[in-house]
This record gives sequence, structure tokens and C-alpha cells, in this order.
Amino acid sequence: MIALDQIRKERQKWMGWKDIAPIRSALEALPRYEVTYTLDDVVTIQGIVSDSQLQQINDLALMLKPWRKGPFELFGTFIDTEWNSAIKYNLLQPYFNLEGKVVGDIGCNNGYYMFRFLKENPTKIVGFDPSAIYKSQFDFINHFIQSDIAYELLGIEHLPYYEHTFDTLFCLGVLYHRSDPIGSLKALKRSLNPEGELFLDTFIIDGEDDIALTPKDRYSKIPNIYFIPTVSALKNWCYRAGFKEVKLLQIKQTTLDEQRKTEWIKGESLESFLDPSNQNYTVEGYPAPKRAYIHAIR
Repeated sequence: MIALDQIRKERQKWMGWKDIAPIRSALEALPRYEVTYTLDDVVTIQGIVSDSQLQQINDLALMLKPWRKGPFELFGTFIDTEWNSAIKYNLLQPYFNLEGKVVGDIGCNNGYYMFRFLKENPTKIVGFDPSAIYKSQFDFINHFIQSDIAYELLGIEHLPYYEHTFDTLFCLGVLYHRSDPIGSLKALKRSLNPEGELFLDTFIIDGEDDIALTPKDRYSKIPNIYFIPTVSALKNWCYRAGFKEVKLLQIKQTTLDEQRKTEWIKGESLESFLDPSNQNYTVEGYPAPKRAYIHAIR
């Protein structure tokens, strides 16, 4: 039996890491502001702040780089994140109804999707992501929004031991990072209430066979990518994990409109991950990133 409270206590110490501690101190120094906000494609926070206060906010936003998911706008400063996450959110939104539900976001990053979920009137939202910097980005945005979203520094492996189960789970862009995808899907399934639903997206390859690509070293310059299945193999994984109903919603190739390098990240992005002579392939020669969006019922 995993003792979650002990894990939480240990992971809270991450906030004292030498690269995170100055960020946490800056967060604690932020005053409260009278704000309004909109939770649309750009999560926008507005209010009256002085020049010095705006500088304090902007300096902290820069300390929090890299910003992967978004975008956000704070008091006129546009945080142009690496991913235009509105594209994925708007793709999935026609398929879900979160009103009155207990919702979990696995691999929630800085909480962009969770902030947008607030408009759907769920009963409870919980995010899971074992990252001190993403948790700090979430705390930064939530300092102004003041939501009751819960953020846990936990991963898929902790879900079966969590204090409650969920009506709806989102697991977006996580499964290909897991060396045991069926085991991860089983953990997600066990965390759902009866008739609960999972929204999943992961890399896929084209083909009708029940097979998966296993990159030798890296895929699209990403080291921790283990299995990239066909849609048929992905569905089989879900069924073998115990889901009784699995539906393909959409397939979408990742484009430079959705993922690209901006001043708000560090290092490279999609344009550097693709073969410059043929962007249908990665620099390693594998098929370029393409995602399947799946809806599965417990």
C-alpha cells in the first residue's frame, strides 16, 4: 500500500530546490489584486496594477520559463507558450460534459486545461503532475484566479491509491512516456467510477496492423518515448486494460501552428524535431508526430 501523505510530504521538499526556491519566494511576495478573468482560448487576467507591480508580475513570469501549455495573458503581457493548447481543448470540448462531475487531469502541466474546465461547472477538479516548475506556474496563475482546483505532485502510478475516484479523467500526451502503457491504462481505469470516462491522446503511427513502433533511442528528439501504436493496437491496449467501450474521436498531425518555439521557452521545439527536407518525418527518420484522441468507458 502506497502512503500518499508521505509521498506528498517528501515531494513538498522539491519546492526548496535551489532553482525552485527563489520562484517560491517570489510567489509568496505577490500581493493580492482585484482582478477579472476570462477562461477562453487565452486564459486572460485583467486588473489595475501599478508599473512596479506589473514589473514584479512580469519578472516572475519570466522566472517560470519554460511555459509549455497555454496561452495566458496577465495584465496585458501575453505568455506565448510553446503549445497553443486551445487547439487540443477545442478539439475535445464537443465530446465532453463536465457539469457536476469529479474531474482529473493526469499530466496537467501548469493547469491550462483545468482552468478552462472551470467554465464547465464540475464538482471538483484535481490535477496530477510530479513537476515543481509546473506546479509553481499553476500557483502563479491561480494566485489571481483563486480557484479551488487541487494540484497533486503525483503520477499515474499513484492513482489507484488516491482518496477518491473520478467521473472523468483526461490523460493527454502522457501514455507514450510510460514504459508499461497497459499497466498505466489499468491504473486510469481503476481510478474511474462505474461508467466513468477517459479522454486520452497519444502518438500513433499509420497502419491497420496491431503493432507499435518502439524507437531505439529518441523519437522527435524526445528520449523517454517507449511505444507508438497503430490505432488498432491502442484500442487493444484499452480493452486489455479493462475498458468496455473504446471510440476513436479524431486523428491529428501536430503542426507548427500548434507547437513551436517562442520566447517563453528554452531550447528547441517542433521545427527542430522534424526532417528539414521532409516534415512528414522526424529527424530520426520516424513518421512525424500524429495523435489519436480516444474516448473510453469503464
